[in-house]
Amino acid sequence: MFEFLNKSKPQPVEEVKASATGPVVAWSTQGRVAWTPRDTASLTRAGFTGNPIGFRAVKLIAEAAAAVPLLVQDRERRYDAHPVQALLARPNAGQGRAELLEALFGQLLLTGNGYLEAVADDGLPLEMHVLRSDRMRLIPGTDGWPVAYEYVVGAKKHRFVVGDVSPICHIRSFHPQDDHYGFSPLQAAAGAIDVHNAASRWSKALLDNAARPSGAIVYRGADGQASMSEDQYARLVDEMESQHQGARNAGRPMLLEGGLDWKPMGFSPSDMEFQKTKEAAAREISIAFGVPPMLLGIPGDATYANYQEANRAFYRLTVLPLATRVVSAIADWLSDFAGERVELRPDLDQIPALSAERDAQWRRVADSTFLTTAEKRNLLGLPALEVGDE
Repeated sequence: MFEFLNKSKPQPVEEVKASATGPVVAWSTQGRVAWTPRDTASLTRAGFTGNPIGFRAVKLIAEAAAAVPLLVQDRERRYDAHPVQALLARPNAGQGRAELLEALFGQLLLTGNGYLEAVADDGLPLEMHVLRSDRMRLIPGTDGWPVAYEYVVGAKKHRFVVGDVSPICHIRSFHPQDDHYGFSPLQAAAGAIDVHNAASRWSKALLDNAARPSGAIVYRGADGQASMSEDQYARLVDEMESQHQGARNAGRPMLLEGGLDWKPMGFSPSDMEFQKTKEAAAREISIAFGVPPMLLGIPGDATYANYQEANRAFYRLTVLPLATRVVSAIADWLSDFAGERVELRPDLDQIPALSAERDAQWRRVADSTFLTTAEKRNLLGLPALEVGDE
């Protein structure tokens, strides 16, 4: 190995390099910063399918919001059975309520936009389907309001015309710089996702190299020569890449001749901080989605006293605002089909995470002697009693 450096053989004319670092061949490189493209497909691959923190955050929110019990009521009564409840219970032949809403919440979290299609004849829709946000395009009119939606799959397009009643329910998150499309938490967390993924790739590369840090080969040629020829340099690089890199070559001894000396490099302080950097990036991702880091198993976070408190904050600050906004938009959309006002809202009494504070609220209201029965029911979100009811 490295026979081309044997001094007994004729050596080619050395090319003296001007750089002061010519004698050192370093096996660590620094590249340019490479950020994930901000289009929907790239962000979804990097932040959901390729990142465990983003995946778990989206799944946790979507599944929790889809499982929130819903109420159908108006000013006079709370319905035990209603056509809207039947439609939500079985929105189409392939999905139930939980599957449909989980897909809708997932699209909203990943892209900032959620689209529901109504298959209707007269009255309420017969079926509802969630459409992929990356395939949908909004077509604005001259006044800026949407006049149609175009769904593109490959070379095929289908246009949904917006009339008095829109066949598409478009739910979008707030975007300060876009009039028609929403801004997703995944876009806000894109930088942290890139850092987290890069730290994971660095750890994997280190494991592939038998968890050894890099080093440097120092060349001290004969007669004080400070550098190798281009041919020697290229062949040395090839030998190192083929014989001493990768998990397959882990632990292989190195034979150096002709004035070469191996100088191992220990882990620098920046290398040792990689795990902390990864945890900080994971915390930023969880903050962007509104999930307490404790619920994602991220160490080093003591914001909440215990898991129960973190879970309650998760429902109060993330799940319920999202579920309330989405089901309210669906209710307004379905009201256009039904021709009457339909109100959908989460049933807070049936959410286990909020049972403690709900019990305290009911106790405070029930013990208030200065309130009438009607006022107490109104404070608790219950419909007013009908005439003759006790």
